Amino acid sequence: MVKPRLLDLFCGAGGAAMGYHRAGFEVVGIDIKPQKNYPFEFIQQGAIDYLTATLAYGFDAIHASPPCQAFTAYRRKGHGVGDGYPNLIAGVRRALNDLVVPYVIENVEQAREWMRDPATLCGSSFGLDVRRHRLFETNWPLIPVPCRHFEQKAKGKRFPGATNRDGRYTCEVGVYRIPLATQKAAMGVDWDVTLQELSQMVPPAFTEHVGWQMRACFETQWQMERERTAA
Repeated sequence: MVKPRLLDLFCGAGGAAMGYHRAGFEVVGIDIKPQKNYPFEFIQQGAIDYLTATLAYGFDAIHASPPCQAFTAYRRKGHGVGDGYPNLIAGVRRALNDLVVPYVIENVEQAREWMRDPATLCGSSFGLDVRRHRLFETNWPLIPVPCRHFEQKAKGKRFPGATNRDGRYTCEVGVYRIPLATQKAAMGVDWDVTLQELSQMVPPAFTEHVGWQMRACFETQWQMERERTAA
């Protein structure tokens, strides 16, 4: 069976891509920066420029993770820290709405007011040792999985360097005091990435869940389109 093809915009080092791959997609990543650790086919180009030039021809679905620095806790430092980072969510949505394909826009919780009816996914929902919430906006009916924070606490784990000041029994990601291997295992990441790359990643379990639901919605449509194109 021919695999559906997914375009991974703002791909980073491939956290979202790996989840879609595990759900049976052929994935191609697009990012304006070089991504030597991206585990699949990669094209270095601006995401919007690529969409404008190609109209995502040959792809069955699109995932986009616009930069999140404008919304993250980094801005709480004040004094203008974080000013100048772009909010690309609305622009990405406009570009995607011009294409007749299912899409996913992913971002952090702090971006909620710019997202349209997003579903929330959490590391606890998938048995991961991170409590990482991410929002997923789709133009199709994505069903979320409830958080299971109580299960993380019931494990009673203590990670190297973790403070657990808020009662969480999870691994903090993106800090030097915890071994990188420990953080990768907590996120479900099993390929070479740097600490900075890991800190910005979507856990692959999230997009594997999204990918299987997308296939359930659109597999028949994609097959019919492939047959029409081949005729």
